[in-house]
Order: sequence, then structure tokens, then C-alpha cells
Amino acid sequence: MKLSDLSPEALSRTLRRQGVGIEIGPFRVRIRSPLHFVSHSLRRLYPDYPLVGADEFHDFHCAIDHPGLLRRPFRPQAQFFVDGEAPFKPLPLNQAFPFFEWGLNWCIAQYAHQYLLLHAAVVERGGLAVILPGSPGAGKSTLCASLVARGWRLLSDEMAAIPETDNRLLPIPRPVSLKNSAIGLMKSFAPNEVFGDSFHDTAKGTVAHMRAPAASVQRATETARPRLVVFPRYDPTSSPLM
Repeated sequence: MKLSDLSPEALSRTLRRQGVGIEIGPFRVRIRSPLHFVSHSLRRLYPDYPLVGADEFHDFHCAIDHPGLLRRPFRPQAQFFVDGEAPFKPLPLNQAFPFFEWGLNWCIAQYAHQYLLLHAAVVERGGLAVILPGSPGAGKSTLCASLVARGWRLLSDEMAAIPETDNRLLPIPRPVSLKNSAIGLMKSFAPNEVFGDSFHDTAKGTVAHMRAPAASVQRATETARPRLVVFPRYDPTSSPLM
């Protein structure tokens, strides 16, 4: 079964109770949340991901919930938990879903020490991968999303993962995170892709996500050989190449 096999009501109910387990590349993640922001975005952006039974092993047990009853009436907030611990301060309630995405990035970076992890987007074509590292604002996610919209396979928008015993890249396909002007740009460039809601006034500005193609999710066990490392650099004064 995959996440889209659950009705909206069943997804919401399961998230509130025991949580929903999904397989994301080499990781199994269980998510629990009573928040509509989370169930709505998961259904829109993660429909093709395989479900994992509650009795099976999970790498991460995550929850997005209210931080506490005393704070809720005055300033509605969301808190990210992993294994019952809260590694970050709460964020506004309407940022609950990007909080999950950022929190999962942190979990992988903190605990997946069996891999060499590089902060980079990764795309593949013909079995060969292009690694796209870049500092914030360099345009790596926008370039990644553009290539994926033109038929490249998405391995990751955030991390290049290389096992200790191999030099091939492991896919961790998840929604591509877009920020500020890149959101409208990508919606215009790739109108047939699926985009999630826009979340405003975050620490990164306005954030929205582009759904990972179903084919990329289905091929999440297929590794790729690294071929090129390209360092994107966004320059708003430059002219597009024709």
C-alpha cells in the first residue's frame, strides 16, 4: 500500500493515533500529528510513498504537535518531536509542515552516520548523477526542480548520501523545497507539476514544496553513479542562455 490508498479521513485519524509510517529511500519514518496542516500537506506531497506497518522497524519516530496546553490559547504553535524529544523551539502553527521537513533533514544529518552526507541536490539521467552543492540562495533547489520537471530523476533536494562500502549515490527522494521568487518561477516553468501550499514569514521567507515525481519515488532503491559536481550560482543581473 501507499499513502494515497488512505482516504483523507483515514489518514487524519491514523496520524492522530498511532501515526503513519512511510518509506523514504533508505529510511523508514513514522509521523504522528493531530494537525490539519500536516495531514493535508502529506496527502498532497507524499501520495506515492510506500506505507510501513506500525510493528515494523522505523529509523525515526517524529511528531508534529502543539507544544503545550498553556501556550495554545495565546499563540498557536507547533513543535517538532523525535523519539519524544523536542530539539528545536516551537514555530507558528501554520508552519507545521515545513517544520516536519526541516526536522527530518536534521534527523538524517544527526543520525545517519552510516553514510557520507553532502548538503547538495542530486539528479540523475542514464544512470549517471549530477551533484549540485550550494549555499543558501545559490539556486540549487530551483535548478534541481527545473531539471526534474524536464525528465531528470530526483535523488534528493537536500542531501547526497554515499554508503561507506560503495561510491554510488543513494536516493532520498522528497518534495523539493522552494523559496520566495523561485515558487512563482517554478509554477510558471512547470505548470504540470504538483505544488504544496505556500508558508509565509518563515525564517527562510516564503516556502513551498514541489512534489517528487512518482517515478523517482518508485525507483528509490536504484542507486546512481556520480558523474559531475556542479556549483550553481544565482545572479539576478545575468541574462538567460538561449
